[in-house]
Amino acid sequence: VLCHIQCLCLVSPSPAHPPHQGSPHGLSPIHLCLTFSLFGRSVNNFLLTGPKAYLTYTTSVALGAQSGIEECKFQFAWERWNCPENALQLSTHSRLRSATRETSFIHAISSAGVMHTITKNCSMGDFENCGCDESKNGKTGGHGWIWGGCSDNVEFGERISKLFVDSLEKGKDARALMNLHNNRAGRLAVRATMKRTCKCHGISGSCSVQTCWLQLADFREMGDYLKAKYDRALKIEMDKRRPRAGNSAEGRWAPAEAFLPSAEAELIFLEESPDYCTRNSSLGIYGTEGRECLRDSHNTSRWEQRSCGRLCTECGLQVEERRMEATSSCNCKFQWCCTVKCDQCRHVVNKYYCTRPPGDALGTGSS
Repeated sequence: VLCHIQCLCLVSPSPAHPPHQGSPHGLSPIHLCLTFSLFGRSVNNFLLTGPKAYLTYTTSVALGAQSGIEECKFQFAWERWNCPENALQLSTHSRLRSATRETSFIHAISSAGVMHTITKNCSMGDFENCGCDESKNGKTGGHGWIWGGCSDNVEFGERISKLFVDSLEKGKDARALMNLHNNRAGRLAVRATMKRTCKCHGISGSCSVQTCWLQLADFREMGDYLKAKYDRALKIEMDKRRPRAGNSAEGRWAPAEAFLPSAEAELIFLEESPDYCTRNSSLGIYGTEGRECLRDSHNTSRWEQRSCGRLCTECGLQVEERRMEATSSCNCKFQWCCTVKCDQCRHVVNKYYCTRPPGDALGTGSS
């Protein structure tokens, strides 16, 4: 059965491991409630049985997982599959778990989110046992520049992310191997998108020498990077000679190439995706009826502008225009010193939704 959103609070730590006062957002890991079910077995379940030393990282792990959820929803906002809550589960204890390319993205973006947040908090000094990566400082990196400054400690972030996220995977079949592979692909994406940042040195800003360090990319860039990986994800065929009844994603790997270095950074999947047009309760698919789409919108990509065709027309639905009243700030004025005061103006906006044509039979799919 798919996990439901619930609030699981951590137990109190031992005196030897008090709450870390520098936790992000001012939250103590002990008082943090995980109000989402991204992890099938949850961070809390790991902590109740794992080393108490890792209590320090729970807030960052939770925030990182949440950033993965939010990025998933952003990347798929105008797709037929839009990262619904019932898909946000990272373990294979449920036999209803799919092994589609959408599942591969969930694992990758979640793993990347945890690693990204842990790494950032480490460099900011939020953890007592971790700081900048200064292993290369003083070494020549290239012509005219040397390593220095505060490089983000991705080694540490990767280690903690792997500890938490991969430990949720208890299976031994092809599905479990797929999930672990995509977890790693997400962590490799964090490394692949890092950028070199430099500071000039020299007389009168001549920049004769530069000091450079590696810095995490913005997480939106991480989402774009993994979305491109999703679009070209590799389907892995399995050896069907010894299938296990009731689960098409269980079995043995067929191609050894799945583990070659050339494919380690790619997302992989085992099963083709449904079209996600029609509601199917048994598969946890909501369908696209009732979804909002974009039409003739400014400042949107061509992909977003085609969303009405993708979500409505191609799914046998029609596009219904609705005029709605919206409120926004207007007539803003700066007042000395130092505030800005605005009026609230009402205006009519046109919004578009996918609806079933009149007289068409209600297509809800299986239930």
